[in-house]
Amino acid sequence: MKAHAEEYIGSMLEVVQSPNSSLTGLHGKVINETKYTFVIETDKKEKRIMKKGNTFHINGKEVQGSLITKRPEERLKL
Repeated sequence: MKAHAEEYIGSMLEVVQSPNSSLTGLHGKVINETKYTFVIETDKKEKRIMKKGNTFHINGKEVQGSLITKRPEERLKL
């Protein structure tokens, strides 16, 4: 199964590379996903993170956010 065909809601996510240095290292549980963003629950609060331009570590894999900029239901159809 390709990384882009997975369901990410409920998974642990970590931002491993970002043009915004304050996001690098941010981690939490994915509680929602849209076409362009992830919403994660961290220790402190919920945080919305743009997919495009960021690289994530999810389910033991490194995932380029720009490769998964589709709605979850569209991505799972592939």
